[in-house]
Amino acid sequence: MTTTIQSTRTALFAAIVAGALLGLPQGSMAAPRGAGAQDDSGTASSVQSKLDKSQYKNVKVSVENGIATLTGTVDLYEYKADADKRVHKVKGVRAVRNEIEVAGPTVPDQELKEKLLKKLTYDQVGYWNVFNAISLDVQNGVVTLGGHALSYVARDSALAMVSTYAGVKDVVDDIQVDPPSPMDDGIRMAELRSIYGYPALNKYAIDPAKTIRITVANGHVQLDGVVDSQGDKELAFMRANGVPGVFSVTNNLQVANQPTEANK
Repeated sequence: MTTTIQSTRTALFAAIVAGALLGLPQGSMAAPRGAGAQDDSGTASSVQSKLDKSQYKNVKVSVENGIATLTGTVDLYEYKADADKRVHKVKGVRAVRNEIEVAGPTVPDQELKEKLLKKLTYDQVGYWNVFNAISLDVQNGVVTLGGHALSYVARDSALAMVSTYAGVKDVVDDIQVDPPSPMDDGIRMAELRSIYGYPALNKYAIDPAKTIRITVANGHVQLDGVVDSQGDKELAFMRANGVPGVFSVTNNLQVANQPTEANK
């Protein structure tokens, strides 16, 4: 019996020394591991209960060292994003590895892009969406949103709209929210009056799908959208450039049926 006890103590001492040499806290080889495993098991159960809904029936959860890994499938990207948010709120979860795949229908990129652009064009109509210029691209079902948004509300609305659309496999948010500024707000309204108040350009205020979009960031103005002619493009640039307090104007307006060209 004495020999067994001595051998056990020797082995334990060797484990402690090895841990110290590796830069690990003493005792990290023993009890904390068991406690950690027990905590992970409880955390996994808590995570699973957060996903106890029909849309997550094919989602599996594992937790190791406080890192929750989500796998399986859902029908919409919206559910994948929501699962991520739900799990982040669970006590004991330090990070989330979201490997959920979006099943659902597969839609050709060009078809998906055209449908989403149409919905995005009319998003936030009546809420100063003329001051949003959000771009959209689709590659293998992955939707990337870029450009400018007037507010976080406008950005979140665009993200939500895309996330709930069947065929979207993932969403990348590259939207720049223009910083709040009384000076920029004044410039926006002045640009609106200067451009849309001019008789030759007033027609672009009728249909949200044919709007000259005006974004302002720190006194720098950008024009986006599609106009009927090169003359309208140049006229809009001239009107925008004539507003007091503007540092620069970037003219990204495209002329219908012509290649894209930016004037600064």
